[in-house]
Amino acid sequence: MSTAPTTGPLADLDLAAAAAAKDSWLELSVAADHEAVEAVSEILSRAAPGGSSVEPAYELVEDGLAAKIDFERPAMVRAHLPILDVAAVRAAVAQADRELGHLQAFGLRPIGDLTCRIVHEADWANAWKKHFPVLRIGRRIVIRPTWRHHKRQPDDVVLALDPGMAFGTGLHPTTRLCLASLESIADRGELAGARVIDVGSGSGILAIAAAMLGAASVLAVDVDPIAVQASAANARRNKLVRRIRVREGSSPSGEGPFDVVLANLIAALLVKLADGLVADLRPGGTLLASGIFVNREAEVVAAFEARGLSIAHRWAEGDWVALEIRRPA
Repeated sequence: MSTAPTTGPLADLDLAAAAAAKDSWLELSVAADHEAVEAVSEILSRAAPGGSSVEPAYELVEDGLAAKIDFERPAMVRAHLPILDVAAVRAAVAQADRELGHLQAFGLRPIGDLTCRIVHEADWANAWKKHFPVLRIGRRIVIRPTWRHHKRQPDDVVLALDPGMAFGTGLHPTTRLCLASLESIADRGELAGARVIDVGSGSGILAIAAAMLGAASVLAVDVDPIAVQASAANARRNKLVRRIRVREGSSPSGEGPFDVVLANLIAALLVKLADGLVADLRPGGTLLASGIFVNREAEVVAAFEARGLSIAHRWAEGDWVALEIRRPA
């Protein structure tokens, strides 16, 4: 007799059959207001070891070859976990559902219900691609998913990207802010010939942008082997293997100091890794820190000011903040 629940996010899903197929994943998805995305992502990431992805609502422009993010509509947060142990999957979903319920109870921002569906690797390999359009960020950076076309403009810096399961598509505000700040220091000539480290490289998007904007060499490090593979593959895809080196690791890297340190993380990690990030940064160098929710900004600022650094510039989008932090010469 089946023990599958008759109500809730797993209703009508045959997890036992999916587990027997050995190529099945459970997709968890929640529609959430942009200001609630960080909290929802954290909850889903605890349920799914591979982390979560965020798909903002967007409007296609330029004859469908580019996109404009629509912040008035909710984003979709998704996570995937392998269906290997049915009991463990049910427990993870139940926990996520409870935590989302607690978050919804606060009534701070609109958050939808948790929904689940079974996907198979053969279908999943291409189905997720429809959520990633060509995206222009800042004045000249263009993120082009490898399966999309883009008519290049004279000043465009075009990154061909296949994110796979790694974080970093350019759709999330934290990535856009970091790219905008990277373009800004490049416009000032501070990336030309620079030695750069990207801490928490994810898909490699920031490392690739830094190299394309003039950096002489980039070290991309991430603690997640999937991210390391994605960063390396995207560096090859953009013909940058001679300038981008990828490995597992974090900060301090043991290979500093660097002219520019990129850290698109979260506030808690920025504070935790502050000593290492400063150790990796040369005197007079620049740290670009992103992934900071506005209510954690003061904590991040205090951590780096306590180590003798200063805030040179601030970028914001909604409730997300990126900081340009300088180490004294």
